[in-house]
Amino acid sequence: MKFVEMTGRTLKEILTDEEFSPEQLEKSGVEDDTVVRVNEHGDIEIRRPHKWDVIGGLLGGFEDRIREKTGLEWV
Repeated sequence: MKFVEMTGRTLKEILTDEEFSPEQLEKSGVEDDTVVRVNEHGDIEIRRPHKWDVIGGLLGGFEDRIREKTGLEWV
């Protein structure tokens, strides 16, 4: 599976209101310096000490939002 990694701060800037609220991200453990990744299906994963955890997903058009914000491609 291919991913784009980013910080929690970048993820917050990409999200729409329909996807996650700040409270939901905080409850999931996403802070500005948290390492997160998004796969090509839009699944959001957070880096935990010993594994990655899926915490939710992005909705349509996220590919363009991710490319525009990060400048990265799926790897």
